[in-house]
Amino acid sequence: MVKLFVAITDCSWFDRLSLEKPEEVNFWQPSGQNTFRALAPEELLLFKLHAPANVIVGGGAFSHSSNIPLSMA
Repeated sequence: MVKLFVAITDCSWFDRLSLEKPEEVNFWQPSGQNTFRALAPEELLLFKLHAPANVIVGGGAFSHSSNIPLSMA
């Protein structure tokens, strides 16, 4: 069975990335001390736009998760 995670993202951020077409993207969320454990490396991370669009617009292989200070995010 394939494991995946659907992350909600902002339309303006998606539009910006669509124009830049980067090899990698940094997806972050405010989490305090929580560590993201939903995926292991190489599992599928999908990006879905907020309502009202509610569509999956992209994805890729998850690499890693890090807890860093907000000033570095």
